[in-house]
Amino acid sequence: MNESAESSRSTPTPSQRRWLERGIGQPGGKLPLFDEYGQKVSERTVRICLANGWAAPWFSNPLKPDWLVCKLTPAGIAAASRKRS
Repeated sequence: MNESAESSRSTPTPSQRRWLERGIGQPGGKLPLFDEYGQKVSERTVRICLANGWAAPWFSNPLKPDWLVCKLTPAGIAAASRKRS
């Protein structure tokens, strides 16, 4: 599946859902920069979630300007909370 097809999905992939779920319950819905293993979250995951409206840029990180600091949107909360099929 190409990136444009992935960005038009109505439900997140398992890796996208895991990232979105980690923002639930965080102050302001902040999404982590690193996964549970300490690895940087894939930029592709972040960009696709942004394109689908599940995440939104929050602020610029002055120490790492190339990193996207994001927060959950209401659509992201709904997508992460949907039952998996």
